Amino acid sequence: MRNVAIVGAGITKFGVREASWKDLVQEAGKAAFKDVPNLDKKEVDSLIVGAAQPERWAYQTHVAPLVAELLGLRPTRVVARTEVACASGQAAIRYAWLAIATGLSDIAFVIGVEKMTSKNMAISQTSMINVANREFDGPSGMTAPPFFAMVAQRHMHDYGTTREQMAVVREKNSTYGSYNPYAQFTKRFSVDAVINSKVVAPPLCLFDCCGMTDGAAAVVLAAEEIAKKLTDTPVWIIGGTQCVFAADTVNQMGNLSEWPALRRAAKELYNMLGIGPRDIDFAELHDCFTISEIMEYEELGFCEKGEGGKFVEEGRSYIGGDVAVNPSGGLLSFGHPLGATGVRQAWEVFNQFRGSVPKERYVGSNARIAITHNLSGLASLHHIMAYSIEKRKEIKLGG
Repeated sequence: MRNVAIVGAGITKFGVREASWKDLVQEAGKAAFKDVPNLDKKEVDSLIVGAAQPERWAYQTHVAPLVAELLGLRPTRVVARTEVACASGQAAIRYAWLAIATGLSDIAFVIGVEKMTSKNMAISQTSMINVANREFDGPSGMTAPPFFAMVAQRHMHDYGTTREQMAVVREKNSTYGSYNPYAQFTKRFSVDAVINSKVVAPPLCLFDCCGMTDGAAAVVLAAEEIAKKLTDTPVWIIGGTQCVFAADTVNQMGNLSEWPALRRAAKELYNMLGIGPRDIDFAELHDCFTISEIMEYEELGFCEKGEGGKFVEEGRSYIGGDVAVNPSGGLLSFGHPLGATGVRQAWEVFNQFRGSVPKERYVGSNARIAITHNLSGLASLHHIMAYSIEKRKEIKLGG
């Protein structure tokens, strides 16, 4: 297995954009190539596109060859699109990493993109129902807000988690998002503002929810011997895990305050790297709803089960705490264009490690290991990637 690094990254402004799906591709692509000035496009031998539902939102399929044309690429090794709903972008990174690590590819371009605001809300919501079991949960209106509302209700019942603790997640992430010019929402929200916002699905209010958004992000991956020629600040991909438990209908999911697939994926990652949760310096987690981030603290092992609310309330997921979670502002600040989110998280990790973020949300020069996490569907699929300023074989922490 060869060492693989991110050598460059680019992003668009996230939000309700007049730009088309194709425009977003070109905007992120141009930014990524500008970030690696020594790279000749002819050297890119692989292209993987993370896109969840371009057929519905942009009326476009066969998108990988289209993206190659838009970016002036002629990949000869791997050309593909990945689709696992909310984890589509992160899956694209994982497959590009594995292609390079095994020698199938040398330089891969990964882009995640989604244009979600081109239709009215009714069409968008019926599109989102498709990430669950459409025939069974669709007629019940089982889109994301009611599902995660049930998760919140169960977690509150089982562990005494409070509305105020969930609101602290948005307060934290909006503070960091206010220093991120690429985020859709750069306004800070207080705990009271979150609790008093419009009710969406009790107990979740509007500011507990991430937005349906347009956006794209791209990263360039290269094998070790090539990466050293392209950048002085490579960020190494050191591991990645996926896990899905066979439950994509809500009646098959068991206790909604437990996400065993994430717990399993985290355990696999820690075993792979010989580290523990205390070795993670910062994390970009899938905060599609405030309760999601609280659940993720627990299943990733940052705190004991049931203590996620206290974990954020005590400041332990802030910069300077146990682990800095979502210093980018997270999905709650950026919104969640499905195919773009996982790649956008990698863009954040890359820029944090090279110190090119505002000081107000910089995790610090001592950070060594970061993870990104996405969930998909009714939280049945979980995907984690691990990154470091050190190559995998050099990491000897054993936390």
